[in-house]
Amino acid sequence: MASGVDSSGLDNLAFDRVNDHLKGKACKTSETDGDRNKPTYCVTDVPPWYLCIFLAIQHYLTAFGGIISIPLILSEGLCLQHDSLTQSQLINNIFFVSGLCTILQVIFGVRLPILQGGTFALVTPAMALLSMPDWECPAWTKNASLVNTSSPVFIEVWQTRMRTLQGSIMVASLLQVLVGFSGLIGFLMRFIGPLTIAPTVSLIGLSLYDSAGVKAGSHWGISAMTTVLIILFSQYLRRIPIPVPAYNKIKKLHVSKFFLFQIMPILLGIAVSWLVCYLLTIYDVLPSDPDEYGYLARTDVKGNVVSEASWFTFTYPGKWGLPTVSLAGVVGIIAGIICSMAESVGDYHACARLSGAPPPPKHAINRGIGVEGVGSLLAGAFGTGNGTTSFSENVAALGITRVGSRTVILLSGFVMILMGILGKIGAIFTTIPTPVIGGMFMIMFGVIGAAGISNLQSTDMNSSRNIFIFGFSMFSALVIPNWIMKNPTFLDTGVKEVDQVLQILLTTHMFVGGFLGFFLDNTIPGTKRERGLLAWENVYLQDSSSSLETDEVYDLPFGITSHLQSQSWARYIPFCPHKGHRSQSEDNHVSQSPESEYSTRI
Repeated sequence: MASGVDSSGLDNLAFDRVNDHLKGKACKTSETDGDRNKPTYCVTDVPPWYLCIFLAIQHYLTAFGGIISIPLILSEGLCLQHDSLTQSQLINNIFFVSGLCTILQVIFGVRLPILQGGTFALVTPAMALLSMPDWECPAWTKNASLVNTSSPVFIEVWQTRMRTLQGSIMVASLLQVLVGFSGLIGFLMRFIGPLTIAPTVSLIGLSLYDSAGVKAGSHWGISAMTTVLIILFSQYLRRIPIPVPAYNKIKKLHVSKFFLFQIMPILLGIAVSWLVCYLLTIYDVLPSDPDEYGYLARTDVKGNVVSEASWFTFTYPGKWGLPTVSLAGVVGIIAGIICSMAESVGDYHACARLSGAPPPPKHAINRGIGVEGVGSLLAGAFGTGNGTTSFSENVAALGITRVGSRTVILLSGFVMILMGILGKIGAIFTTIPTPVIGGMFMIMFGVIGAAGISNLQSTDMNSSRNIFIFGFSMFSALVIPNWIMKNPTFLDTGVKEVDQVLQILLTTHMFVGGFLGFFLDNTIPGTKRERGLLAWENVYLQDSSSSLETDEVYDLPFGITSHLQSQSWARYIPFCPHKGHRSQSEDNHVSQSPESEYSTRI
């Protein structure tokens, strides 16, 4: 989802944030009321406890749609279409790991209020791996009447695929750990510009059209209703406040404005459609025959999954067995990780500006990318089938709520861990009717595609050079994977491992488009202004009138920074803060990272 924000939204949340509750350093704010860089609570501030809890839950709900979508998509490639109980465990797993990684990122990583969650950048290569002939699901797993979810044969079918996916993610994540903690991210960002990121991100959304179409097509009426509701809540009603009672010491008992539709449009859209499906089910309006059109809109399709799920579930590394490694899978996942790293760097700068922090120094960015690599390593080990990355949707929420406190995000991490432990919660999510999910996918994947294209606004799109690069990259990324999937035996080098690597890379739309964009943008002559790098640099170097005066916000906790500053060798460690590491914001250069406020978190 795009990380562009609308800062004029919630000037007054349900609890009427008041400045007399501020703790710690106060933000230097601009005189302009409409200034988007005017957080009520800066990154080091601690809001009142009730506001912390409310905003922590809000951040969880903001990330809800993107996080639950990932296991629901992967379940098809893992042959789990008809095993709702295991799907619920995957949802619990990804929430648990997302919460754990959020806590690590806030405490030891970039130290900004940035939430971690699953990434769509790894979904496309994962699905490419699982769609290879060697991993194609047996025909009987697609027939609900033939699937016995407790049978050892079925369990081995999906766990074998999961273990391969786990091992591939874990090995590929080591590259991110290396790039982050070694400081190589600055070198890589010199060559990655808008014409690389735009096709890469756009194709992540566009390549998932088939999954969205299949689910929405199970009942177009229900999926259309879900789509219309989400559009209504997120676009037409987002500025309409809901009056709610509130109390504080200044205003006593009074009515406050709560922008419900702006905060949780996806959740509301799903909930209303879900309720409609439930009513249509209990009154037998929807067909009860599995072979009839519209059956999947029923809420009782998943049987007794909620009652069968345990109240508490605990995930741990190796839960699905010892991970195995596929060379082809590792190469494909690496392509997704590189895209994810580029997007995360942009999110760090957008998050810093919105939370009243100075631009992040090199050591903080290096640490942030490194910790994301550790997060993906943990996600692979815990068996989520995915990695972790920074969520742009939640960066956008900072601009809406004007609360940039990392205490809130830290609490969000604990909320997600709690949701990951409650087994009933994951089971409830799996009972969402298929067409409702399809309607949600129509919105989400469309926004991802458009948000990728929005990166081009910093380039000169009157340039025939740029039009050629983007157009050729996009079209080739649709043609080549489609042809390879229809002719899987064409790639035959005589070496099976090489064939598998080529098969995954050439059937991963975002890799084909991103690689062509990267190659052409760095080889065809063009000025910095034409390529969009100059515009990114200007945004990156701009002063923030509401940032804290120092960058101590990026120092490590528990006295670690004080100890390191006394060591002369610490200055040679790329992720260690040290005295004099940055005296001016100009030390940050676009070669380190072009900050794109319009990036999408995938």
